[in-house]
Amino acid sequence: MTGSYLRTYNLAQYVAKSPLLTKLVVPIAGLMIETNGYRKMGLRYDDLIAEENPIVQKAINRLEPKEYYDRAYRIRRAHQLSLQHQLLPKDQYLKPEEDIRYLTPYILEVEAEVRERQYFDNISIVSKPKKN
Repeated sequence: MTGSYLRTYNLAQYVAKSPLLTKLVVPIAGLMIETNGYRKMGLRYDDLIAEENPIVQKAINRLEPKEYYDRAYRIRRAHQLSLQHQLLPKDQYLKPEEDIRYLTPYILEVEAEVRERQYFDNISIVSKPKKN
């Protein structure tokens, strides 16, 4: 595993628990989100996660059929808008409260399963010495 989404998730939880870090990081994060402009194309944050990672592929396969279809639709619409050098009308921008993490819980679940499988695959059995 090259990168872990769990580390990013834990960092976000750590920042959220600290009032000082929250005051510093949240405004900068809001500015970065606005600068990225993915909401102006109707995308959610989790739509930006690269699908080449096998963990992400497993997580995407666990999505409910409607959520899977909605993700594909948002990505295709964003590609079409990008090709046309356009953005959605302002009334169709994704609102911050609609930008929920729908894929992240599945990614964390798959990562935990992979770690558990690696742990059990690497267990060494220690036999007790025979008594004479």
